[in-house]
Amino acid sequence: MTLTPIMDRDALNRFLETDFPQIHTDGKVFDVTDVGPGTVVMRLAPNERHLRPGGTVSGPTLFALADVAAYCVVLAHIGPVALAVTTNLNINFLRRPEPGPLTCTCRLLKLGKRLAVIEASIFGADGEDLVAHATATYSIPPR
Repeated sequence: MTLTPIMDRDALNRFLETDFPQIHTDGKVFDVTDVGPGTVVMRLAPNERHLRPGGTVSGPTLFALADVAAYCVVLAHIGPVALAVTTNLNINFLRRPEPGPLTCTCRLLKLGKRLAVIEASIFGADGEDLVAHATATYSIPPR
């Protein structure tokens, strides 16, 4: 399955800023860094609000990163459809991420007319340790 993105990194970041500004309430922490055929890479620069006791990035923050990045990989390939919504997201927390930037690589496994299935891999600050893995399904509204 070869998928050609129709939104680039700048277009996705602009879309998030204009149509989904609430994700930047505490400052801009989500940033799309790369878009490719069937893929999107997003960086999260956590602030104090994203940490939990014990010196780690919280589970809800990892979940949000997987969800927002999955949303972006869908939009990158269908265009700016604000009403695409998560219908399912399963996440496995694999390692305790150290406080610091995280990277989420999302890959479209299936892009249909009504549903998209995505795989999300979240890596710690070193870029090598897989700290969480998720699969998501998004519902795509009819055109």
